[in-house]
Amino acid sequence: MSRRSFLREFFKANRMVGSVLPSSRFLSGKMLAPIDFSKSKVVVELGPGTGVFTKALLKAMPQDSQLLVIELNEAFFKNLEKQIQAPQLKLIHGSATEIKDYLNALGIDKADYIVSSLPLSNFPKELRDQILTSCISSLQSDGKFIQFQYSRGLKKLYGKYFSKVSIDYTVLNFPPAFIYTCSNS
Repeated sequence: MSRRSFLREFFKANRMVGSVLPSSRFLSGKMLAPIDFSKSKVVVELGPGTGVFTKALLKAMPQDSQLLVIELNEAFFKNLEKQIQAPQLKLIHGSATEIKDYLNALGIDKADYIVSSLPLSNFPKELRDQILTSCISSLQSDGKFIQFQYSRGLKKLYGKYFSKVSIDYTVLNFPPAFIYTCSNS
C-alpha cells in the first residue's frame, strides 16, 4: 500500500487508524520481543494495517504455527490479501470483538499471543472494553496480550484486565510508541 493510500485511510477513519505512517521496524522488533516463538502455536494479530507486524511475525513463526490476522478496514484488508500469502496465515475481514468466534471456526480453542495495533485509546469505552474482554477470553491462561500505543497513560486501563502489565518504549518510530505486554500469569 502506498504512503498516499495509507494517509487516505487515516483521514477517512482516523479514530480507527491510529497513525499517519506505518510502524517502523524498530517498533516491530519491540512488539515481537515478548513472544517465545518456539512455544507459540497460535498468534492473533489485531489491526494489522499495512502488514508490518504480519510480515515480521510470519518470518519468525515456525511453519507448524498459525497466524490469525483480523482487519476491519476494507482497504487495508484487500491490500493484505494481495500482498501477503503464507500457509499458516488466516486473514479475516472482521472485528476484534469476535476473536473467539474466529478461533472456534478454525477449530482453535485459544491463542498463545495477541498482538494489537488497534488505537484503543481512540475508541469509545464500550468498544474498548468489548475488545479487551474478547482478548482475555481468547488467550491461553499463560498467554500474552501485546499492544502498542502513543500514550503511557494506559497502564491503569490494561491493569483492569490483566494482573501483570509491563511497558517498553521506542523513540525509533514516528510518533514514538509505548509497548504494553500484559498477562494474567
